[in-house]
Amino acid sequence: MNCIKLNVVDENLPSVYCPSLCVIVQGKKRVLLENEIFQYQPSEYLVASVDLPLIGQVIEATEQSPYLCMQLELDLHELAELTVRSNKFSEMRKSIQRGIFIGDVDDSLADSVVRLVRLLETPQDIEVLAPLVKREIYYRLLNGQFGGNIAAVAQFGSQMQRISAAIKILKSNFNSRINIEELAAQVGMSISSFHSHFKAVTAMTPLQYQKRFRLIEARKIMMTVRQDAARTAYQVGYESPSQFSREYARLFGKPPVRDIDSIYWKYS
Repeated sequence: MNCIKLNVVDENLPSVYCPSLCVIVQGKKRVLLENEIFQYQPSEYLVASVDLPLIGQVIEATEQSPYLCMQLELDLHELAELTVRSNKFSEMRKSIQRGIFIGDVDDSLADSVVRLVRLLETPQDIEVLAPLVKREIYYRLLNGQFGGNIAAVAQFGSQMQRISAAIKILKSNFNSRINIEELAAQVGMSISSFHSHFKAVTAMTPLQYQKRFRLIEARKIMMTVRQDAARTAYQVGYESPSQFSREYARLFGKPPVRDIDSIYWKYS
């Protein structure tokens, strides 16, 4: 669980969201998946059901009323077990859905989220009580308006779960060339079905997804170790540093060196 606080509106920040639940306590945030905008605020939650490269921006925050958010990484194995025990597979969405959605926080979900956050005040209770409260949160999500979406990603062998498995393979081998036929075969799908379902979940093709992940990973490397752009390009799988620089500037708005320098200048 991460608790996030920001006192100012921030710039667009590309990052890879792991499967997680995000609940805003105060402020507003906008998340961009390709050309689709997902905006949420207090009384709403955002769920990323698969690993997704997104662009996020806090759009409402001040020193007097800072942006406050709780992010909880979802344990898909525990969700799957709870889905079976709750007999929720009958409610599973038959058509594949986007891997991100926004729902309303009802009283039951709000109560369990508040109790989880309050455990930070009694660290000695976290080891015993946090797993119980997290399980309750999963149960509330499964019984909520998007329970069918969550059940789908938790069911082994479902189309959603197969795409999730393909995404994990892509992430693990992001700096290598991918063979779409082999990737589809690894998750037990035909090529045509794999392409259509992958884009339905992520709004991208597998190659576009890999490219976006490479660029985000490259930025992280250069920010962390101040490595030069050419070496970073090769490290993340590009064969041409010039192509890397062009695609980097297209995503982040500036060439690699200028972008990283501006970040260091801003926060130094």
